[in-house]
Amino acid sequence: MYRYITFDPEILGGKPLIRDTRLSVEFVMELIASGATVDDIAGKYPHVPAEAFREAIGYAAHAMKNEIVISATITA
Repeated sequence: MYRYITFDPEILGGKPLIRDTRLSVEFVMELIASGATVDDIAGKYPHVPAEAFREAIGYAAHAMKNEIVISATITA
């Protein structure tokens, strides 16, 4: 399903990451959130194809599709 995204319990505690790196999807999303573009990130990590960063963003978006937020109000 994903060409560049993988999991390894021995690396970063099993977080999803870009294959053959220690760059987690979470880290990529933090860079995007801080204002970096895919081109900015790819320029900083030239050994990683830009497509891997795009796939990390797609993976994160897909993972969020099943995210739900439950809130509760506790009254005395």
